[in-house]
Amino acid sequence: MEIQVAAAKVGKWATRESGDTLEMIERPQGGFSFVLVDGQRSGRAAKAISNLVARKAVSELAEGVRDGAVARAAHDYLYAYKGGKVSATLNILSVDLISHTLVLSRNNPCPIIVITPSEGFRLLDEPSEPVGQRRGTKPQITELELIIGTTVVVYTDGLESAGARSSNVFDIPAAVRELMDTGQPSAQQLAEGLLQRAITLDEGRPQDDTSVLVLRIGDRTGDDVRRLVLQVPL
Repeated sequence: MEIQVAAAKVGKWATRESGDTLEMIERPQGGFSFVLVDGQRSGRAAKAISNLVARKAVSELAEGVRDGAVARAAHDYLYAYKGGKVSATLNILSVDLISHTLVLSRNNPCPIIVITPSEGFRLLDEPSEPVGQRRGTKPQITELELIIGTTVVVYTDGLESAGARSSNVFDIPAAVRELMDTGQPSAQQLAEGLLQRAITLDEGRPQDDTSVLVLRIGDRTGDDVRRLVLQVPL
């Protein structure tokens, strides 16, 4: 078994800083967690909020706190810090090697796309609220077995709103299906394919910070080396 994880993200057009933050951490008892946060609005203020929430989540994960409790702690922290006046969406995607499961924690109106060999294509789209604004906000938690052939797609609302300026609607599930029909795309190909379609719909000028995070579980094809690739234009 081999796990591929890839992300592709771009900031809002003519804005120096993206309000989306993505962090990765190794879980203390085995596995990995990926934290994706979209701060309210865009630019430097949104980046400060998303960094705040991401740092809190990562620090809790590093202590071995369970994902649902991590999301609640991040919410409580932002709510107390900003008095309920600022929000952020929060997704935590975890590969838990103790329970041999994928744990998906979602405080985000945007759904998560899941494709599994047993259930096929489905949306995790139960009502979900961002963190930081309403007391008692809880995450939506979904736990999946680590099974070869599973694909998970997580994204921020910039992907969902792509094309809105020209009244085009980005059908993200249809785009994922189309990309999957090309064969066995890697996590990187899926993430970049979705982001590029969003940028095209926005005519090359993204109207919001946009991030795509993709995880795929496939057959093991290589050696025992773990590899991480980062490419960031400066």
